[in-house]
Amino acid sequence: MCLPATLESVSCQKASKGAHRLSRRTLLAGGGGAAAAAAFPATASAVRPAKHRFQDLTHVLTEGFPVFTFDPPTRETLTTIPGDGFYAQQWTLAEHAGTHVDVPGHFIVGGRLAPEITPEELIVPIVVIDISERAARDSDTVLTVDDLRRFERRNGRIPNGALVCMDSGWAAKVDDPLAYKGGPAFPDYHFPGFDLDAAMWLAERRDVAGLGVDTLSIDPGNSTTFPVHVDFLATDRYGVENLKNLDRIPPRGAVAYVGLIPLQEGSGGPSRVMANW
Repeated sequence: MCLPATLESVSCQKASKGAHRLSRRTLLAGGGGAAAAAAFPATASAVRPAKHRFQDLTHVLTEGFPVFTFDPPTRETLTTIPGDGFYAQQWTLAEHAGTHVDVPGHFIVGGRLAPEITPEELIVPIVVIDISERAARDSDTVLTVDDLRRFERRNGRIPNGALVCMDSGWAAKVDDPLAYKGGPAFPDYHFPGFDLDAAMWLAERRDVAGLGVDTLSIDPGNSTTFPVHVDFLATDRYGVENLKNLDRIPPRGAVAYVGLIPLQEGSGGPSRVMANW
């Protein structure tokens, strides 16, 4: 007998239902093909046009993932399947850990917080500007207005409402926190970011949705005043930090899906970011 509201009831229910569980393959092979197929939705690969490609731009959130400040993420196992009937973990992390979004309220008093960012702002064209060769020579380099103009000469106008991302090649360093930060502790960090003039050019002339970087911050690591965070977020836009695989998507023509968790009064939060083209 299964007692309600107990962990043991989970295992008991699983055991009682095990004899009645049939796979999709078993049902189709057993003569009930048409009826069984109707009971199971088509897989994504069956309905997705072959021309569509997807790329995950998100780092796996791990214990010890490099963070700008605060403590790195930690986790512990709460329950196990053998012992409790189900598996679960408890994580401890700041909102700005792993691949994550900075919303206006992160730096701006009265700025919008995570639940107030609309779906329309999170499903947007994505543009990637490659400065990786320069970043390999100079860890303090920034993405400039000249980079933006050069990009547009080669690839066409940056779409209004786009997420404009800097690809500095920095994502490859993520497993080495010292290399990823470019220094042992703030304010001695060295990694690329956006130049303030470039960020504001995008806000004022291209009406972008946000900025994205493959580093810890939309400001360069050697900044101590964070002008891009202060001035760009003040225009009611967002930033996405710690992206990866930006070199695996086209410079333009893809759509980004920014899966921001709507944390209550969140100054941002971990996100699953994907590109589709």
